[in-house]
Amino acid sequence: MSLLFCFLRDFILGWKGQTAMKEIRPNPRPIVTPPPSKSLTHRALICGALAEGEQSQIITPGLSRDTAATLGALRAMGATVTEAESAVTIRGGLHCPAAPIDCDESGSTLRFLIPVAAMLGGEIAFTGRGRLLQRPHQVYEAVFARAGARYRRQDNCIVVGGPLRGGRYAVPGDISSQFISGLLLALPLAEEGSALTLETPLESRGYVDMTIDVMHRFGVDIHRETDGFVIPGGQRYRGTSYTVESDFSQAAFFLGAAALGRDVQCRGLNPNSLQGDRAILPVLEAMGATVTWRDGLLSVQADGLRAVTVDVRDIPDLVPPIAALLCVSKGTGRIVNAGRLRHKESDRLAALATELSRLGADITEEPEALCIRGQETLRGGQADAHGDHRIAMALGLAAIRCEEPVLLTGSECVDKSYPAFWADFEGGDGDE
Repeated sequence: MSLLFCFLRDFILGWKGQTAMKEIRPNPRPIVTPPPSKSLTHRALICGALAEGEQSQIITPGLSRDTAATLGALRAMGATVTEAESAVTIRGGLHCPAAPIDCDESGSTLRFLIPVAAMLGGEIAFTGRGRLLQRPHQVYEAVFARAGARYRRQDNCIVVGGPLRGGRYAVPGDISSQFISGLLLALPLAEEGSALTLETPLESRGYVDMTIDVMHRFGVDIHRETDGFVIPGGQRYRGTSYTVESDFSQAAFFLGAAALGRDVQCRGLNPNSLQGDRAILPVLEAMGATVTWRDGLLSVQADGLRAVTVDVRDIPDLVPPIAALLCVSKGTGRIVNAGRLRHKESDRLAALATELSRLGADITEEPEALCIRGQETLRGGQADAHGDHRIAMALGLAAIRCEEPVLLTGSECVDKSYPAFWADFEGGDGDE
């Protein structure tokens, strides 16, 4: 490490309170239990809140800023919520609150609850932070107009009103599966049955599969059709006990670290999970890694990685770790069908191209793709998380192969989904 770099690093870190800059020290714990699935937690909490007058227990929920937004919204809408160390007890029963509901930066909270709120009959206003209200919501505008429900956008909120009736609705499947999941959660409560027809192929299908599976656990059924879904009306959610499994999208960063030679295994993952991000395993195998399940532990080993082309239409949350791995793989790789990542917490295609390039990667941004020419190591240096938890984690993964330290601004944004990420990613001196 050069003396100039050391001087600059110490100077910058000396101003940590002003710059919020962190030096990444990648040294994962030998055994990491990824947090419970944020996606499953959102769905289970909402299903529990929709079980009117009944009590549910959500065991080992994934608690983070995003799921806290959902819990806060459900409390504001009338659900009774009790939080304990390893479970959340929720008694269903929702109504229209007078005050606006703050969804923070959680797209799942907003998009799942908009149609649920419209089932309640009155008007509810939703607010948010960051880019949340600027993200696409045209699907609901069209559905609400067709149903005779109310939907209007204002400068700092979205206001909806119902009731949202059952009926026949046509929606695109290639914007975000969250719209499909939101309608599936709400429409069983309508007196009339509904048919949801997909105008374009469904992307991120695994997330919709998770929604349907969680709903089934709470006593509500959805029937799949070739081009959409049939939703019987007049159904009731039932209180139940639901255990949230560990999250593959968060595990991907540690499995990637293992593929880059770090001694880390993941515990608590379900080999038969419906999570779409379980696809990180065949991606790693295609890159030349060996994946092994043994005694409840998932391990990955690789003697170098080779570049591949990955279609991420159904796995957008895996783009950040895959991009970081391709930067240090042999050959030229591509991430394709990734246009929807421009509407996440950041424009993730632009953020990944910009920040990985700052670390020395050879990466080209295209309208819906990234082209990455791999190399043995990266240079390192300063990078910014763009306020996006998955960008921060990807830069942590890339730091494993950087010759110089990586100084990251905005590292605290991992609190959105995985508050203990840096403790797990840098805490390798302990047993776990």
